[in-house]
Amino acid sequence: MRLAPLAAASARRRGTLTAPRPFLPFEVPAHSTPRAVLSRALSVPLVLALAVLIPAVVAGMAPPATRGTAFWLQLAVTVYAGSRLSAMILTARRRLIAGSIWLFCYVAMGVAVLAQISLGRTPTPLVGPSGDMTYAVALVLLGFVAFDVGALLARHRPAPRRYRMRRTATVSRRRLYLLVALAYVASAVFVASLGGPAVFFNSRQAISDHLTAGGTSSSQVGSAFLRGFGTMPALLALLMLTRWMRLSRRARRTPAVWLPWLGLVGVNAVVNNPVSNPRYWFLTVAFSLLFTVFPRSPAVYRTALAGGVAAAVLVFPFADKFRYDEGGRHEQEQTSMLEPLVTKDYDQTVMLANTISWVESGAGHTYGRQLASSTFFFVPRAVWTSKTLDSGVRVGQWMGTTNVNLSSPLWAELWLDFGPLGMAVGFLGVGYWVARTDRRFAESGHVSREPGNLLAIVVPCIAGYTFIMLRGPLLQATGRIGIAAVCVLLVATFRTDRKHRLY
Repeated sequence: MRLAPLAAASARRRGTLTAPRPFLPFEVPAHSTPRAVLSRALSVPLVLALAVLIPAVVAGMAPPATRGTAFWLQLAVTVYAGSRLSAMILTARRRLIAGSIWLFCYVAMGVAVLAQISLGRTPTPLVGPSGDMTYAVALVLLGFVAFDVGALLARHRPAPRRYRMRRTATVSRRRLYLLVALAYVASAVFVASLGGPAVFFNSRQAISDHLTAGGTSSSQVGSAFLRGFGTMPALLALLMLTRWMRLSRRARRTPAVWLPWLGLVGVNAVVNNPVSNPRYWFLTVAFSLLFTVFPRSPAVYRTALAGGVAAAVLVFPFADKFRYDEGGRHEQEQTSMLEPLVTKDYDQTVMLANTISWVESGAGHTYGRQLASSTFFFVPRAVWTSKTLDSGVRVGQWMGTTNVNLSSPLWAELWLDFGPLGMAVGFLGVGYWVARTDRRFAESGHVSREPGNLLAIVVPCIAGYTFIMLRGPLLQATGRIGIAAVCVLLVATFRTDRKHRLY
């Protein structure tokens, strides 16, 4: 009954709804559905745990000396994000992108920062005055509110005066095989350039050493393209073939479909494994596969978001041991249960504060130059001599840190370019676009039985990649986005004849 309006809207867009059905009187069901009972049973303990219990436990460990303005603002940020994440988990409509965003915000910008303020420790040194940290927390809260305002505007957008049928993009069968061939070739070049598959099961440090010092590329742009084309086409081709096989019995019986799928499983096990890739990228792979295989399961959706909170605290920080080889790994003694939340993985808010200090020290706002460098990432610095560095690198150099591979969250990127007002407008636009995209996915994505529905493949991938976009820097994140856009344009078609569609 909940999906009936969405299915009708989808049918009108495809032009398959020809005649209205006879009116049936509304009847109140005698018994609640199991899903409704489960939602009511989960709602109270889930909201209390995420928005009350966890923040209260973390805040209770803070000594009175640390309970200043930044502490109380951060407590409000954590409660706000916990409430919104609870709403995403309990909603009847799967909102993949918004759910992923609020999962990141609750852990990385909420609970982790509250633990850092409570312990009086930050994963990256706070270079400027303490007031910059208070300002950074206020900017995070402003971004939350602006994002929700944008989502409300998308929900209450006025209906168009004239209805215009929207064509649905699907995967072209012939061009899908071109993408599969591109994935094989690009991944093979990537593996061969690093000396074989063995290095992919060593450490992330080994991959970086081969890319920077091994002579595979003469620039950062070249190495980014090599890594992006070696991983992204293989992932997208696997997602498309997986959905095709899942929804088509004929495809599962066709060797021309399942043989390339088996090969891509092996390719992704090499180039997209969690040992040699950043953990945020592996989260993208995991979320994309999960929501592609189970697009209609509310249990999988809720488990992914709720379990993501526990995994972010218990598993995510300790997975960093794969980053270095045996000589570079070092064990850290933990003196508090909040210790995993004070690691470098959750330095987003303190890096926003350091960005504020850097700008106020005389660097000033960039007024779009930083965003332009991220958008045109593919232009080499030899051609564009004034092209800026990553925001995290620029702030790290100003801080004088040895490791300048620091995060630069979306809040910092927008504030650095356009100030607080521009940052709020940016998050308002992001909230509007996310709400519209999630709604389209609910209407014609996860309910569609079309194997080649492109929206049902792209949205899960975007949901996973939001972790990387929110963490930043944008200049590092936009590379794979451009490559993914090229792959999607390669296979996309609006033709409805059967010989071009997936059977």
